[in-house]
Amino acid sequence: MIDSSPAEKHIHRVSNFQDLVSTPFNGEINAICWTRQLTGDFSEIVKKVALSGNITEIEEEELRALQLSEQGQLAREILLNDLEILKAHGASPILNVINHYDRDDTYPFFPTDVYSFHADRSPIPTDTFLCTYYGESSEILPNSQGQKKVLIPEIRDELRKLYHGADEGFESFLSDHFFDLHYQAKPNAHPISLGIGHLWRLAVDHPESEVPPCIHRAPKEKSGQSRLLMIC
Repeated sequence: MIDSSPAEKHIHRVSNFQDLVSTPFNGEINAICWTRQLTGDFSEIVKKVALSGNITEIEEEELRALQLSEQGQLAREILLNDLEILKAHGASPILNVINHYDRDDTYPFFPTDVYSFHADRSPIPTDTFLCTYYGESSEILPNSQGQKKVLIPEIRDELRKLYHGADEGFESFLSDHFFDLHYQAKPNAHPISLGIGHLWRLAVDHPESEVPPCIHRAPKEKSGQSRLLMIC
């Protein structure tokens, strides 16, 4: 299930891949979802992959070589098809089994890892695509329900203590260290779960974007349960 709330005004839902990639972002809409109910056993693929470290990238050749049950084969065909259509669109999808991401403890008062609500930035027009097939799913935060952390006075004061250059370089310092991409959820905010099996396209902060970037974060994984995620 996908959460339903007033924040849905930020989301446009479609029923096929072509509409997912061709529908323009506009107004308050900065997330487009190809809503799907997938068949197959994706957990079997997670169990059969040889894991290496916190994040294991599954290469297409390895995926094809896995010995799977009938349900596992159905899941594999969906993954291979998603890889194919995204590549044909010009994207560079990566399929990962994630135990957990590294946490950022460089500045304890301001972590910049993917567990923090953040937006993606690019110097060229692009979008972020992602789909969770198994495990905990990512979340997005309506822009009206988040505040840039660098604009919160007490956080900004702490960042100024880290910065030792001229005042006119402070904004560049924030950008260079990605501080300006992170957000704090407002009280009573309602993040939206992206659910399982749905393929999402999220707006990115780039020079030609006509909408605010989509704020999102990775979930805290359940103990002992990996995630199967495609992202590009």
